[in-house]
Amino acid sequence: MDQDKQRLSIEAARLYYLSDYSQMDIASKLGVSRPTVSRLLQYAKEQGYVRIDISDPLEDLNELVSRLKRKYELETALVCYSPVNEYKEIQKNISKAAADYLHEIVQDADIIGVTWGRTMHAVALSLQQKQVRGVEVVQLKGGLSHSHVNTYAAETVNLFASAYHTIARYLPLPVIFDSVALKEMVEKDRHIHRIIELGRQANIAIFTVGTVNDDALLFQLGYFNDAEKQLLQDKGIGDICSRFFDAEGKLCSEEINNRTVGIDLPDLRHKEKSILVAGGQRKIEAIRGALVGKYANILVTDQFTAQALL
Repeated sequence: MDQDKQRLSIEAARLYYLSDYSQMDIASKLGVSRPTVSRLLQYAKEQGYVRIDISDPLEDLNELVSRLKRKYELETALVCYSPVNEYKEIQKNISKAAADYLHEIVQDADIIGVTWGRTMHAVALSLQQKQVRGVEVVQLKGGLSHSHVNTYAAETVNLFASAYHTIARYLPLPVIFDSVALKEMVEKDRHIHRIIELGRQANIAIFTVGTVNDDALLFQLGYFNDAEKQLLQDKGIGDICSRFFDAEGKLCSEEINNRTVGIDLPDLRHKEKSILVAGGQRKIEAIRGALVGKYANILVTDQFTAQALL
């Protein structure tokens, strides 16, 4: 009798858990009543014939958050779930997470410094409207280029300003000048100086990292000659606000950095909230360098990137 019950319980369990049969279908197939099937399934679990493991992605994410915060001395880490390890899917999920986080933290009189690029544009598109007063939104780096490649610079800062019911403060300049002298002369303009200073005063900065791969956005915009591009690829691993750094987070070209318009990397370390939004296999080295350099105290990423960073 026990062997018959054992055999029936295992068969019922196989049909129910592996073949997605309903209890009614199993009853018909085995020639027993539906209540008997229910008892057989319960018996199979009690005897250990069936073991059910539940993988909770949220529980795993919480562990990743704790480990990231410890390893990189972060104030906050937001690790969002991405169903697949593909860049576009990751970008979609982390951009939404960053936008939701901003909705929580932005308050009256905040100054929000914003960069541009594909990820930042995705964040901007995900922003929710929030009724706040006295908020300022300012570009952290120049937003003009000589290329037809779209940087979404103006659209991004406009979407941020619209979400928080304010006006956008632009840096209507190339992000990198041909010479240090020209850049310094332009920065002396009263209006330009005021915008750059507002970026330094921002208590919230939100940005991503670029890579030094051939398809990197800054390389597509025509700012660098071949020798400069080679130098950045040899010494650097990525950029924040168009300022290139190495694996230790240190600038990899003082000369190029001195021609760059916008916030300096060390200024990011002093922000109340310095938010890095980045993920994907191709950006891991750049993200790690940015975290080693302490340019962000808040990281928004996905579970695949988080695991690689650890």
